[in-house]
Amino acid sequence: MKGLLLGGSLFSPAVVLAKKKKEEIWIPAYEKLENEGKLGKRVEQAYALFEKCQLCPRMCGVNRQKGERGFCRAPLRPVVFSHNPHFGEEMSVVGQNGSGTIFFSNCNLRCIFCQNWPIAHEGRGREIRDEDLADIMIHLQKLGCHNINLVTPTHVMPNILSATRIALKKGLRVPLFYNTSGYERVEILKILDGIVDIYKPDIKYMDSDKAEKYSAGASDYPEVVKKAVIEMNRQVGVHQMDRQGIALRGVMIRHLVMPNRVAGTEKLVRWMAEHLPRNTYINIMAQYRVEYRAYEHPEIARGITVEEFMEAVDWARKYGLTNLDPQTKALWNFYHQRRSG
Repeated sequence: MKGLLLGGSLFSPAVVLAKKKKEEIWIPAYEKLENEGKLGKRVEQAYALFEKCQLCPRMCGVNRQKGERGFCRAPLRPVVFSHNPHFGEEMSVVGQNGSGTIFFSNCNLRCIFCQNWPIAHEGRGREIRDEDLADIMIHLQKLGCHNINLVTPTHVMPNILSATRIALKKGLRVPLFYNTSGYERVEILKILDGIVDIYKPDIKYMDSDKAEKYSAGASDYPEVVKKAVIEMNRQVGVHQMDRQGIALRGVMIRHLVMPNRVAGTEKLVRWMAEHLPRNTYINIMAQYRVEYRAYEHPEIARGITVEEFMEAVDWARKYGLTNLDPQTKALWNFYHQRRSG
């Protein structure tokens, strides 16, 4: 009988130091763009999209400036559920003081197994102004957070750009961390070029039928996310850290292992090996749990097994991926030692 892996991550104290022998003075991407006189124009370009909203691949075309709402159900102003130092992220973004995480309400994907369904599906939270969002960013920086972690940012991207520029003028100097489902239009990501420091796409599936079934009809998700990640890599490259092991720039991929190979993990890691640098950071996660409406679908109505997690990591190694998340490796080693012992 297969043993059930109930989820959770195994903390490892390992810290990988930056390879650079001589550390340069680091400046966030958005500050460089402001110094070039281009950030304000990007904000204007982004805000114009609200008049016929096509921020995501749903391409709803609603006029959010006039109060219309599309698939994501988001208003013109951002709705924030919470903001605080977060310690549940990857070690290089958490560091000693946490990741300055802002959870935006509503979502353009709305997966039926969403662990944050009260936020993403029901839109719980408080509507705020861009100026308030800027103040939140400054507050998180004052608390010592190592970055501004924007969770589910796609539908509020123009607000984020506006708030970032306001916060920059108030002293914001930490990396901007775009924590996304990966369901992003390349045309929209290009507006973010030179603004975002760290991208973390959560690549969910590689099969269109699974995406359509479990993410509200988004059958184009696999093709969309692949193009999006290639663009993200073009902009910021591979994961880079400072001498203390804190992430400053780059792409960090998350992938949640799902029961019955629903996530298409082998296809994903093979695609990564063929289209991205082999040292692209990937966190293969074992945290899947049955949430929201996943109970209605027998295929995903259980936790994953140890074997399912182990084979996922084995596939990544088989196809030559060299930059596995430390906690992914630690958890794999833990179960491997138990088997060997």
